[in-house]
Amino acid sequence: MARFVRWYGSGPLHLLVLICSFALAGYAMVRLFAVRPIDVAIWFVGAAILHDLILLPLYSLADLSAHSVLRHRSGGVPQVPLINYLRVPTFLCGVLLLVWFPLILDLAIPYQGDTRLHEGVYLGRWLAITGVLFGASALAFALKLRRVRRAVRANEERPPTGPDGQP
Repeated sequence: MARFVRWYGSGPLHLLVLICSFALAGYAMVRLFAVRPIDVAIWFVGAAILHDLILLPLYSLADLSAHSVLRHRSGGVPQVPLINYLRVPTFLCGVLLLVWFPLILDLAIPYQGDTRLHEGVYLGRWLAITGVLFGASALAFALKLRRVRRAVRANEERPPTGPDGQP
């Protein structure tokens, strides 16, 4: 087993899940290409161009900007990396916006017959989800910061010990 982990880099369960996910993606591709091959090919090329040429530089620039702003914090407080507490809700809100933008921005014919929702509710609900995600992230950051500060205080209150473990 250790030889396999050294060779592969992870356990066999990881490899099994990876193979299953590739098999599922391959099955979906075969089914989609059988129905509308030109539309699927256009979608993949468009998604690759949109992601690689437009979105990747934009969110890389946003990440670098956030890093430069967050790097210059005072040294008196225990350091907890804040960037991931911003990345996760931003990513989730961005994916929701990307998937539902025609309805959120009121650019599509609403599916009122299917969802029984008025076309004006999507923007408010997306903003509410965004607020909840950032609020939960802020709460998680506050709890982590509190835990780190308690650990620092506990270390400061403990008397220093010598090489033999005696104070």
